[in-house]
Formats: sequence, C-alpha cells, structure tokens
Amino acid sequence: MDQFSRLLDTAKIPGEETDQDASLRPSTLNEFIGQKKITENLKVFIESAKMRKKSLDHILLSGPPGLGKTTLAFIIAQELGVNLKATSAPIIDKAGDLASILTGLEENDVLFIDEIHRLSPAIEEILYPAMEDRSIDIIIGQGVGAKSIKLNLAPFTLVGATTRTGLLTSALRDRFGIPLRLNYYEPEELRTIALRTAGIMGIAMDDDAALEIAKRSRRTPRIVNRIVRRVTDFSVVMKKGCVDLEITRYALERLDIDELGLDEMDRRILHSIIEKYSGGPVGLKTIAISVGEETDTLEDYYEPFLVQSGLLKRTPRGRMATMSAYKHLGIKFNSSIEEEQQALFEE
Repeated sequence: MDQFSRLLDTAKIPGEETDQDASLRPSTLNEFIGQKKITENLKVFIESAKMRKKSLDHILLSGPPGLGKTTLAFIIAQELGVNLKATSAPIIDKAGDLASILTGLEENDVLFIDEIHRLSPAIEEILYPAMEDRSIDIIIGQGVGAKSIKLNLAPFTLVGATTRTGLLTSALRDRFGIPLRLNYYEPEELRTIALRTAGIMGIAMDDDAALEIAKRSRRTPRIVNRIVRRVTDFSVVMKKGCVDLEITRYALERLDIDELGLDEMDRRILHSIIEKYSGGPVGLKTIAISVGEETDTLEDYYEPFLVQSGLLKRTPRGRMATMSAYKHLGIKFNSSIEEEQQALFEE
C-alpha cells in the first residue's frame, strides 16, 4: 500500500471498527436508529446543500466511542451522492500528507478525519485556509530558494469525529458550521438495533433477549453488535434454534457482563478506588497504574459510562466512587469517612 492509500483507507478506520462491523452499518439516515434530532436536522442540511448545488458545511461529530460517528460520516456522503475519503488524525504527521489528501478531493467530496483532536498544530494551520477559503499554501524547495505556492481546492465537506471535544483548539472547533454531539442510546433503541443485527446475521432472536442485551450494552450500539455476535456463538454451539432470554443471560454471565453492563475492568476500577483509596478522591493516573490500563482508555472508554451510570464522580480533587458503586459491588460503606465523602460529593 502506497503512502496516499495508507492515508486514505475507506475500508478501515484505525481503531474504529472491523469489516464485520462495517457490514452491519446502516447506509441511509432513514435506516439509522437513534439520535433522532441529529438525523432529522442532517436531512434538512443535506437537502438544502443539494438544492443549492453547494458543498455541505463542515461537520463536527463528538461523543463517546461507539455511538455511530463513523457511520454518520459514511451516510452523509451516501446521502449527498459523493465520494467519501476517510483517514485518521494520528497518521497525518506531515504537511505534505494533508496536502496530498486535500488536492486529491473532487468537487463536494466528503473528507472524514477520525480522532481530529489529535491533529498537530502544524497540520491544523494548513487545514484552516482549506476549510475557509478552499486553498492551501505549500512550500517548494528549501532555504533561500524556497517558494510558496497557493493551490485552489475543490469545494469539499470536512467531517471530523472526536471523543474529546475539550482537546480541540477553539480556532478549529469554530470553523465547523454544523457541530453535532451524539448521546448515549436508550434501551428501546438498542433493542431495535440488536434485533436488526440478528436479522442481518440470519439469527432468530426473542424480543426479551434483545432487550436484555440492550440493557447490558453500556448504552452503545457498537457494544450491542459485539454482544449479539458473542451470544449467537453460544446459541449455535448449544444448538439453540433461537436466541432466547435463557441463553442470553447464560452467555452474558460467561462473558462477565453484569446487569448494569459493567465488565471486569469496570469493576476493577471501582474496586481499586474503594478498596485501595477509601473510595477516593484519587487521580486518574493512579487508577490507571492500579488497574494496568492506559489513562486515555480509562478517560475515553470506561469513565464516561461509569459517570453516566452514577457509579463514579469527578471532583476537583480526583475520581470518587459513589454510594451507588458501593451498593452495586456489595461493599459496605465505611461510616468513618462518610462525612468527608459527603462533603466532597457536594462540592
């Protein structure tokens, strides 16, 4: 694979999905389940751009991993009837990389940059005029003989995806005309996704089984799809004609996913905070060392769901396990630190 192909790989977005995930992806906004307000607004923006025969404004998709940011980028290009070129910010490490991508775009194409918060400042500086003026300046040669050449670009739409909006510079964030934040899904939406996934895989699944999977999927479609595949494995091996509630609960128990959707690492995080640090507050780096995980993984993947579930609280002094976490893990709250904990909760 040459350098340009490595930068623009529409089949696989680094760290984002597998080929099997891609086969389950909806291809239109009407097929997309959940995020109703976002999809309804996108329909208006896309139709307006098509009627005006203009490129769609640049779009920023933010939110926790697995909620459908990459899927929406593909759908936007599909609905516009244009090509989509996809890449990931960490592999754009030279100005020439971005210049190659931008000059290779055709009129009204969609350029999808995953993990856009990880762009280097030098790359961002090139992106600004491309987004606003549809042009870039490139340097030819070196030293006193170097010359700056301005290249005009075809109209295009940049779709950026990020799990860390706070790490985006304000200069970059403000250049997106359509900022959209994806939120966690409701159980009924996830139940529909589970049934859809099972149908695509040619597997019969009961409504009760689909709802059970939905309740234990961290309110995230990507995890629903993963659990459906694993539960299906158990169903096939145990020669079940249909994925029912019994086999689903058995499989989830074997997968170590509890009734709230917590897995082994979630519980290790909470146990570490409670048992090693008296419930907190404790810093993220300390927690990461205690459980043997990267801080970015904890902050991007595990922490948002634990906070949303009311099991973890972020305070100015560090992370704290809530009363609900003690109750869920069956650990008695230490009355000797109760007043101190309560004071911190109220900060």
